Amino acid sequence: MMSTTVQELTWQVLGAVFLLSALLGAVGQRTHFCTMGAVADIVNMGDWSRMRMWAMAAGVAIVGFNTLVALGWVRADQSMYAGRVWQWASALVGGMLFGFGMVLASGCASKTLIRLGAGNLKALVVLLVMGLSAWATLRGITAVLRVATVDAWAWTLPASQDLPHLWAYVLKTDAVRWLAGGLGLIVGGGLLMWSLAHEEGRTSESLLGGLATGGVIVAVWYVSGVWGHLIEHPETLLEDFVGTGTHRMESLSFVSSVAATLEWLVFFSDSNRHVNLGMASGVGVVVGSAIVAWQTHRFSWEGFRDLEDLRRHLLGAVLMGMGGVTAMGCTIGQGLSGLSTLSLTSLVAVVAIMAGAVAALRYTAWRLERAMAGS
Repeated sequence: MMSTTVQELTWQVLGAVFLLSALLGAVGQRTHFCTMGAVADIVNMGDWSRMRMWAMAAGVAIVGFNTLVALGWVRADQSMYAGRVWQWASALVGGMLFGFGMVLASGCASKTLIRLGAGNLKALVVLLVMGLSAWATLRGITAVLRVATVDAWAWTLPASQDLPHLWAYVLKTDAVRWLAGGLGLIVGGGLLMWSLAHEEGRTSESLLGGLATGGVIVAVWYVSGVWGHLIEHPETLLEDFVGTGTHRMESLSFVSSVAATLEWLVFFSDSNRHVNLGMASGVGVVVGSAIVAWQTHRFSWEGFRDLEDLRRHLLGAVLMGMGGVTAMGCTIGQGLSGLSTLSLTSLVAVVAIMAGAVAALRYTAWRLERAMAGS
């Protein structure tokens, strides 16, 4: 394959990811899909509607990804989520930080992009601060702390950490593909059955949000892992996944991608900097959300109420940037993309993110109660 053809393929991949991400943004704006909102609904009102929507999206993503594995089209160990090093401490600490931060910042990274598309200027500030915090945690001062602490507390497993590979190792079999297909149906199907078991999971909004969001995750896996896969890059002579920032198969994740976008803007004149899948996806979510916001008359400019509101969002943005990088993903990156591979690190990260969100919601309620008692 000639280099010019590789360039054309790269732009095709990025274009497809942009359109899929725009669909994600449009659906998120239409259905209010939000992991933080789902946890908040349960804690504050006992309402499980949005959690069932999230479970449906996770179920679709798990079944879809592992079907691709069963067909032999992709492998979990071609992604960043299924390496042999189980970074449980990074996922635990980073997930808690991200979960706590997203409550303070009024939404996770994907929800913040969706809110920006609807004219929320608080979301713009959160994205800028989160991106800078993530950038520092990738390569700056907090990166040194991350590498010296939680990243060092990891276990090397005898096989890739996705459940199909681990089960294949335990059973001493090479039938990873069939194990992936079976486990995907069991785990993903279980989530789908739980989601649909109650009427609140069968509403048109829940079905649209769950099926479309999970479907987009699977579609991006296909675009990146099948369409953009090169067995041998003509320049490096190595296996490559064009358009990705990691040169591995990728699906959607929004914390490090915001940092990469800021870095690209700052170093735009550097010819070695290129637009990648994460950057295209972030812009796509904003555009898709903006289109629906305009059509439904939801678009309106919104700023901070007061200094306290600003302080809370800034702290949340910093925690999201640090936590998202440390945990190697956000509620979409680990919560759907990573979890779809049945990765142990992703499972720990998802549980930690939700635990952090619950802790932040309890803390916020306690502060409110104390303020009301004092007045």
